[in-house]
Parts: sequence; C-alpha cells; structure tokens
Amino acid sequence: MDGKDVPVPHFGVVLPWDNFNEFASMLKSKGIDFIIEPYIRFEGQVGEQATMFFKDPSGNALEFKAFKDMSQLFAK
Repeated sequence: MDGKDVPVPHFGVVLPWDNFNEFASMLKSKGIDFIIEPYIRFEGQVGEQATMFFKDPSGNALEFKAFKDMSQLFAK
C-alpha cells in the first residue's frame, strides 16, 4: 500500500472523518508505536482516506481509517 508494508492479516475500523485526527493525536500522546503512522492516502482522488496501523496489546494488527466521503469506502 503506497510503498508501505501493510500487515496481513489485520482488523479494520472505519471512523468518522472528524474523529480520525483527534484519535490519532490521542494515540500519539500515549506513545503508541505505529506500524504505519497516520497519513492521507489518495489525497484529492477517488477513495481519499486517512489511515494508520498499530498493534493491540496481544500483537494483533489494527487499521483505523476514515473517509471524507463514506460513499467512497469501496471505490476503485
């Protein structure tokens, strides 16, 4: 994904766009070690999304993402 090593398998959660940055900031303040730091994919394109990956305490990979336009969730 964008030259980044996405962990497979992983569990994903889609957040409201307005909550993504607040959640990412809270995680950073708690010292979460990100697999993939929060960033915007496909900026200005179909499927624009914010995404980040980190592991839960059991070592499971988690992806949290948000879409500016939720109708783009499965867009290609």
